[in-house]
Amino acid sequence: MVVSSLSLVTDSWVKVSWDEFMEVAEHSDYQQGRFYFYQNYMRVEMLPVGFRHGRYNSIVSKVVSLFATLKNIKIVEATNTSFRKIGESECQPDLAFYIGDKIKFPPLNNSPVNINELAAPTLVVEVAAASINDDLGFKRLLYERLGVREYWVMNANNNDIIAFEIIDGGSRRIEESKVLLGLQIAIVQEAIQRSLTQDDGEVNRWLLQIFS
Repeated sequence: MVVSSLSLVTDSWVKVSWDEFMEVAEHSDYQQGRFYFYQNYMRVEMLPVGFRHGRYNSIVSKVVSLFATLKNIKIVEATNTSFRKIGESECQPDLAFYIGDKIKFPPLNNSPVNINELAAPTLVVEVAAASINDDLGFKRLLYERLGVREYWVMNANNNDIIAFEIIDGGSRRIEESKVLLGLQIAIVQEAIQRSLTQDDGEVNRWLLQIFS
């Protein structure tokens, strides 16, 4: 049983088979965990989520949602949702967005979104502190392989946003979103900075002025 042998190995990449990964993912002891799988390596994140993580997560969500709303861009958001490419990869980003006129809604159930049947999210966002090197490294490779078009990493250590366009199986850093045309990454970072001293209403009113 892989669960017993790996029961203490969390928040780290562990070499396992897909079947072993599925055994852990379906085990009741790990139902509160976040699961990642890439090239026969598994990561189960069990660290508690603090207010800083949750706050930054919500601010990035507001920026994307308000921008898309005011620019009449079709968008569907999912928070902490699992996306699975059976036998190959799995991820559970903090935020995921399907963007564009050709959106296909995933089924409204409690199972991971099946990437074998539906497209990968257009944009994914990870909020990172202790795991920042992993989010910029191994997870970025995972999202490149999964078929995501854009990947943002929110560095909670210095309030920075690092954004990547994913194209032809690789990625490069960008200063303006390619899937939300006209959205400067600096605006997202400024919204984060403002959220350190301003409430949501103040941040939203500033965003409305910027985007209008």
